[in-house]
Amino acid sequence: MKQAMIITMAFVALVAAAGGYWLGGQQAAHTEQAAPQKDAARKILYYRNPMGLPDTSPVPKKDAMGMDYVPVYEGEEKSTVNPGMGGVQISIQKAQKLGVKTEAAAMRMLENTVRATGRVEANERHIYTIAPKFEGWIDKLHVNVSGEPVMKGQALFDAYSPELVSAQREYAIAAQGVTNLKEADSDTRHSMQKLADASLLRLKNWDISAQQVQELEKSGATRRSLTFHSPVNGIVLEKKAVQGMRFMPGEMLYQIADLSSVWVIADIPEQDIAPIGKGNRARVKIDAYPDKQFDAAITYVYPTLNPATRTVAVRLELANPHGLLKPAMFAQVEIPVSGKDKVLTVPVSAVIDSGVRQVVLVQTAADHFEPREVRLGKRSGDYAEVLEGVANGEQVVVAANFLIDAESNLKAALGGFGHAHGGNTQGSPAPAAEHGSHDAAAKPQAKPAVVGHQGRGTLNAVNADGSINISHEAIESLGWGAMTMDFPLANSSLARGLKSGTTITFDLVERKPGEWVITGVQAVKPISHEGH
Repeated sequence: MKQAMIITMAFVALVAAAGGYWLGGQQAAHTEQAAPQKDAARKILYYRNPMGLPDTSPVPKKDAMGMDYVPVYEGEEKSTVNPGMGGVQISIQKAQKLGVKTEAAAMRMLENTVRATGRVEANERHIYTIAPKFEGWIDKLHVNVSGEPVMKGQALFDAYSPELVSAQREYAIAAQGVTNLKEADSDTRHSMQKLADASLLRLKNWDISAQQVQELEKSGATRRSLTFHSPVNGIVLEKKAVQGMRFMPGEMLYQIADLSSVWVIADIPEQDIAPIGKGNRARVKIDAYPDKQFDAAITYVYPTLNPATRTVAVRLELANPHGLLKPAMFAQVEIPVSGKDKVLTVPVSAVIDSGVRQVVLVQTAADHFEPREVRLGKRSGDYAEVLEGVANGEQVVVAANFLIDAESNLKAALGGFGHAHGGNTQGSPAPAAEHGSHDAAAKPQAKPAVVGHQGRGTLNAVNADGSINISHEAIESLGWGAMTMDFPLANSSLARGLKSGTTITFDLVERKPGEWVITGVQAVKPISHEGH
């Protein structure tokens, strides 16, 4: 009896223990399900692209890189990428951390400088050709070298011509007859005078100088040869005359150019010719005289275009009193031009050019940025004309560590704004997607993927190819140890003003697998110990 009672009591204890264990398990299961039920009470609106692209899905999915799309819960729409506009909302604190700077699109008068190459040429108005109008032979050359400077009236050569000798004798006889027939009747004197005038006109038509004609009138003696003189101060550009040679009427024997004034013919690209016209001032630099600058004005715009080079020639006229400018010299021409009216402009640094399209980031609110495709017009220095895409007064991003001039990097930058792989604008991880399984709830959340990384190091050099050499400290987010290596820059201006040996912090993005690009560089200011 006593043994039966003991067995009964043990059974009751065992049942009580089992019931307690079951009840405890039920309570634990209820506790474990509390968090998912809490999240389940929040409605998932859609799943967004983890890289910030304007792509959403009504069901869980992965992107091309295998990243899970991030769930967007009701009430969180404003803190993520706007799927309709493609805009991104970030906190003001994060924008300051990223170094975001903006500037308003504004109406400006664009001033531009058109640059072109040119060449020095002789002023065609000051080129003279010596070509006798009669047949003859060269008896003697007084100027026998091309390139020799000559003075006005200087003897060039002596020419013999039977026609010239005959014309001189004819004039001498006619002039003597006029003198001898002073007492004759008027008809006779008039006839003789007409003969003398015709002989004189024949000599003048052969370009015989007035001085030579006067000497012929005074002496009455004919000369076997006649001297030709230079009509101008200048340089002998070309000499075909050879002593003893025979020449025919109209044959060029000398070409002389006055180089006290020269032309510069510049070739202007077709797309730059519109604002250029007669009267535009220009600056001319000659490769031979890099320390000198010549001022000139455009005197003529040629009416034709060179189809091979797609350029239009313009002519500038320069004074050349000291003979520094020589024909065939190369010249660099700068022509300042300005528009007639103000146009809407944005800073050039605000434009992200993929080669296919141009995009700017517009600040639509204190914590919201919207990428917009724009159509650009002419550029001038630091500003570019905007034809479409931005309105006057809108703020555009001009400086930040995510401005990279490639479309793929723009996508990564937008992902950085919106926190890729589950990040939200407040820096807290987004809720994990619910797949309805206990295993999914039990697994720890995946660590959000990082788009941008930061490092610290010493700038060793700015390389000739535009990259920079850095000895950097360990970068934990990449798992890199300290090392020295070269990095390409997203924009060459990022290293402007930095000197070798400067301690810097820098931002990195992976443009494509294995290619890391620096998108921002900041010099670390040394700690001041004043007053301690």
